[in-house]
Amino acid sequence: MTKKILLVFLLFISITALKASPAPLPVKPAADSLSIIQHIENWYKLHTNYASITAMMACESSIIPVPSEVVIPPAVYIALEPGSQLNIFLIVLFGTLGALIGASFNYLMSMMLGRYIIYKFADSKMGKLFLLSSEKLEKAETFFNSHGKTSTFVGRFIPVVRHLISIPAGLAKMNYFNFIVYTALGAGLWNCVLTALGYLAHGQQEMINKYSHQISFLFIGGGCILIALFIYKTMPKKKKKA
Repeated sequence: MTKKILLVFLLFISITALKASPAPLPVKPAADSLSIIQHIENWYKLHTNYASITAMMACESSIIPVPSEVVIPPAVYIALEPGSQLNIFLIVLFGTLGALIGASFNYLMSMMLGRYIIYKFADSKMGKLFLLSSEKLEKAETFFNSHGKTSTFVGRFIPVVRHLISIPAGLAKMNYFNFIVYTALGAGLWNCVLTALGYLAHGQQEMINKYSHQISFLFIGGGCILIALFIYKTMPKKKKKA
């Protein structure tokens, strides 16, 4: 019965998001002289809509490591561009709905599978691909046990805990209505903070354009570091000899 309710809920949200999704902005073909930042900006303008925002925020609140910082602020930045059909309030709304979908998935899977299977999955090779570990789950579970049901609200503002706090809530079989209310409040407020960041970033558009090439190098360097860390974390560690 729980699975059927979740499927109906996901289907309703997906249809609503698709109906509300605006047509993408027309973007001129990128010239060879464009920086990486400008290429990324053009890509976002072509692909960002309410459906993609909902989907990515659902991933962010599940076990898929998609940072909300790369979803909401860029969408707000695009919404402030002349001729954009995106609405800032709807970005917050659909971002929050996406967070509820992802959090509900974690909650229901944890409640149905149980602690043993969830922890086994976190330490498996598949779990490592999602950057999971039993240590991270223990951290989220400790936070939940320390703060009770309000942890699903406060946890939305804490890195690592943010997208895992729904798991201990499901393991503890927290009241689903309370879970949804606290998650919606926390996710909504966090999305408002990210919206403010996107608004401030758009105010610095001239500076971003001026230093776009320098920022591109920072993006490349940061990306290389993240890839190296990901490879290091997922590589099987050799057991120390006694």
